Amino acid sequence: MDPPTSQSRWAIACSSVTFAITVVMVVAHMVPFCSTVVVATRAEGAIIFLLACFWTATVVIVTNPNNGLGASTAELNNQVSNGNLYYFSWAGFVTSIILLVNYWKQAFGVDVVGQVQNRAMRLSLWASYFCGSLVVMGASVQVFNDNNCADENPLLGETFCRRTKFAISVGAVGVVFSLFVVGMKMLTTTAPFIVEAVLAVILTFLNAFGVAYITSPSGPGSPIGNLYYFSWIAFICAAIILADCFNQYSGSRVAATTNDNSMNGSSKSSGDIEVENLEDQV
Repeated sequence: MDPPTSQSRWAIACSSVTFAITVVMVVAHMVPFCSTVVVATRAEGAIIFLLACFWTATVVIVTNPNNGLGASTAELNNQVSNGNLYYFSWAGFVTSIILLVNYWKQAFGVDVVGQVQNRAMRLSLWASYFCGSLVVMGASVQVFNDNNCADENPLLGETFCRRTKFAISVGAVGVVFSLFVVGMKMLTTTAPFIVEAVLAVILTFLNAFGVAYITSPSGPGSPIGNLYYFSWIAFICAAIILADCFNQYSGSRVAATTNDNSMNGSSKSSGDIEVENLEDQV
């Protein structure tokens, strides 16, 4: 049996420490006296922030194939080797972020989700697509380096390295375009609809080809892992953005048609001149 590595020690320490802290915080929330001292205080905020940092580092370590924890090494196709460790590391990270958002809302009245939704249409979708594309780019770069695609590794074949380069391009284009739209929406609360719609069409088709080429048996994302999941997540987000743009366009067309019909009807009714029947008054 191989001795534990520093990465495995970190995973054990993180899960142990966060479990102990979580048990203490749950008990504190259940006891009335402790809840008044802990809930929505700076101490709770510091603890939640610490947990988020712990799980961020854990996800990076566990999902790195070179560490041989949640995912196997490059020699074993970079696939998930320990499903419980892999998936629950992501679950711990997501839960810590949700806790952090809820703390901001309760302690400072900052509704992050509500503000994002009210800031501009589809901002949360574009932000989700940005995160997915960022992971796709990072994971494909890691695969590219681990498999020596820069030196055209003959053991993998030309197809694998070419599709890995395509995965990097898909992720990079998605990051740039989505960051552009998110920046416009954050600064001006809006973005030109035609620009957003055109980018949504381009990114949807680009990610459709990306999913087909990246997750195919000859692609770098064929093993179940970060690149596989986030390639699909990026494609789904792009498709939802495109569908929402189409719904907005269709709704505006229907509204314009309804306004035209109502205006035409009112003009016709106002243009009719009533003729008084004098015979009835005689």
